[in-house]
Amino acid sequence: MFRTALRNVLAHKARLLMTVLAVMLGVAFVSGTLVFTSTISDAFRTSSQKSFDNVDVAVMPASPDEPGATPAKNRLDGKALDSLARLPGAASVTGTANGFTGISDTDGKLIASGTNSRGSNYFPGKDGKDARYPLKQGKAPTGADQFALDAGTAAKGGYHVGDTVRISADGPVREQKLTGIFTTDDGRVAAGGSLALFDTRTAQKLFGLSGGYSEIDVQAAAGTSQAALQQAIDRALPKDSATTATGKELADTEAKAIEDNMAGMRTALLAFAAVALFVGIFLIANTFTMLVAQRTKELALMRAVGASRRQVTRSVLIEAFLVGAIAGVSGLVAGIGLAALLREVLNGFVAKFPEGPLVVSPSAAVAALGIGTVITVLAAWLPARRGAKVPPVAAMNSVHAVATTKSLLVRNTLGALVAGLGTASVLVATSVYDGDDTSKIMLGGGGMLLLVGVFILTPLLSRPLIALATPVLRAFGTSGLLARQNALRNPRRTATTASALMIGLTLITGMTVIAGGTQQGIDKLAVDALKADYTISMEGYTQLPTTAERKVREVAGVTAVTPLREGMATIGTGAAAQQPTPLTGVDGAQFGSLVRPDISEGSLGTLRGDRILVDQDTATRNGWRAGSRLPVTFQDGKKSTLTVSGVYQGNQMLGGVYLDNRTLAPHQKDISDSKLLVKMAGGATDAHKDDLVEALGKNPAVTVADKKDVSSAIASMFTLLLNMLYGLLAMAVIVAVLGVINTLAMSVFERSQEIGMLRAIGLDRRGIKRMVRLESLVISLFGGVLGIGLGVFMGWAVGQLISAHLPTYELVLPWARMGIFLGLAALVGVLAALWPAFRAARLNMLAAIKAE
Repeated sequence: MFRTALRNVLAHKARLLMTVLAVMLGVAFVSGTLVFTSTISDAFRTSSQKSFDNVDVAVMPASPDEPGATPAKNRLDGKALDSLARLPGAASVTGTANGFTGISDTDGKLIASGTNSRGSNYFPGKDGKDARYPLKQGKAPTGADQFALDAGTAAKGGYHVGDTVRISADGPVREQKLTGIFTTDDGRVAAGGSLALFDTRTAQKLFGLSGGYSEIDVQAAAGTSQAALQQAIDRALPKDSATTATGKELADTEAKAIEDNMAGMRTALLAFAAVALFVGIFLIANTFTMLVAQRTKELALMRAVGASRRQVTRSVLIEAFLVGAIAGVSGLVAGIGLAALLREVLNGFVAKFPEGPLVVSPSAAVAALGIGTVITVLAAWLPARRGAKVPPVAAMNSVHAVATTKSLLVRNTLGALVAGLGTASVLVATSVYDGDDTSKIMLGGGGMLLLVGVFILTPLLSRPLIALATPVLRAFGTSGLLARQNALRNPRRTATTASALMIGLTLITGMTVIAGGTQQGIDKLAVDALKADYTISMEGYTQLPTTAERKVREVAGVTAVTPLREGMATIGTGAAAQQPTPLTGVDGAQFGSLVRPDISEGSLGTLRGDRILVDQDTATRNGWRAGSRLPVTFQDGKKSTLTVSGVYQGNQMLGGVYLDNRTLAPHQKDISDSKLLVKMAGGATDAHKDDLVEALGKNPAVTVADKKDVSSAIASMFTLLLNMLYGLLAMAVIVAVLGVINTLAMSVFERSQEIGMLRAIGLDRRGIKRMVRLESLVISLFGGVLGIGLGVFMGWAVGQLISAHLPTYELVLPWARMGIFLGLAALVGVLAALWPAFRAARLNMLAAIKAE
């Protein structure tokens, strides 16, 4: 039986090649995902470990003074550095002064993203060099107007030693002379970030450290372990003044964080791989069903000469195993190439990753081979059993090929039950959703059941839906009518072929509907929640320069401004007083003219004195109501009483507890603004935006955003996800194309005699080609219509859950994109029919008529 299976594999090379391709694509996606995430994780891990090569123990401030405070406001003083330098067991001590530093390119834009734009100090050792930052060109900075820049950022900006560069270091724009270009093993720089170095005194001044440090790194002397050095440092420093961590702990923590970050990407990519494999299952099952059907006489002869049903089944499964093994090996090779390509693409368009070799783990190889063989064998199992059950005499007389009415009735009944159960589960989940996970599970499970139910029902659905195309097909004459009859001749095969395309379009359409509704809801939210024309903030979640508010108020046309200042206090009694509550300070007199909160209780009025505005979730959680008088302990330890003037519905734009800055400021050590809300006479215009940018010194790190910019920034992750989805689900569409090609090719093989007869009675080659193309087009459009319909329904259902968190969410049907998707389905049909149509037209009519 093994020799028989091997002979069959070799005898149907062309037919099984497409099956191998379908499995290979799914396997390549899985193995490519594993190789890619392992490669990126290893590169980041190696890079982060290099960053800690010279760090045996890191000493950091105990805790920030305020929420959102940068290391600049929480420092280790110079005495700690001197004390650690004299500590037995310490070979060297390095003081680090860190803070946000944006580097402007020649167009005034930040070279690196805000969170990765950093500045630090060049801390020379006894030899006058800082081992962390080897200089590639020039010299180290020594004056207040000098700095050094990492080589990658210098290359991006086109800067050379001696150039004057505009930078923003935790404040206004400065112009610094570039004195040196250095290399570094810093992982954030390797990932596309920027790093600027100043002399220590300048860095301390820029980052508000007042002669202190944001971190002190200690290297152990020979013979001293990291643990022993850490214990000595803990004894030497005052209690609760600092925290310590060994270099190994820091490296392990960073490696764990990297692994956690990659886990999300790995899960998402593997989900898309599962979709491609799921679609591939239909193609595999379809292929083996037709192969078994074509070999019924051969299988019957094997049964007649003594082969058992088990042996026949085993023969087909061995054939499937061989195909799966070939697909697994080729999929692993393709996956390695896909991982390398994906890294290059993401490096160029999304994010930069550290350099490193491709990492092919044993798990990736085992997964590729295991998935390839297991998926193929499972998909071939049912056709194998069906072929083995064919009675020898019936098969040899070719009377067992047509599915019985009873079998279709059972299938339709089962499909109706599964689809009904899935629909009911989805509807219940959307109607009772209150934020719990149960509804999400019901929705996901119901969606899967609905998809499976529709797949089971597709033979039944194919007749009425394809019948709708009859008037159009009649316009193509005999070829069109024959195409319709061929599509309906074997509804199971038509359904299986169309289902592969249906699944891909269901996901694409559903995500498009969700993304469109979310974008619309966020746009509406920005309009409803903000009266302000502009929101001004700093990149990297840092604080605005203290002069920003004054400069903005001086701009012509500004009618209202409020800074947003972050604070912290314990409010209320009991459980509420156990946890600090974030506060946001505003200009109470102008706040009402800049925001439009959805007040559910009390009123906004004018925030002054002890009056506060509280979001509904916080009020409900703590039992507060409008008029409640609450004891408060501010961060400086002083106590007072606050009165709730109003309760509002929080959202992505507004949330938390608001109070007047004049109430909050006396309790803050350092006053700085996280944002500015600005309203201008005449609304948002390009001229007004230019005026604000000019007033703020054309600071590359300052963002001046109108309502549209704000909503786009919030929705950007949805847009990125959607674009990735389109690209990744193209894999499922490719598999679907292979499925259509395979089905048509085998259909042509089955109908060789019929095609020969058609040629003999006058249908020319052009008519044969047209017939095959129209059949492919009808099947593809059938799958496209089902996929788009299911996608709209699932998009609506998920939108119902989103609307619980985003009240302004609206169902938006992307008619233009749905038209493109339907056109894509038609294109799939046209392209898939090219080779089968050519093959059918090339058949020798006499040889075809004689074919059995």
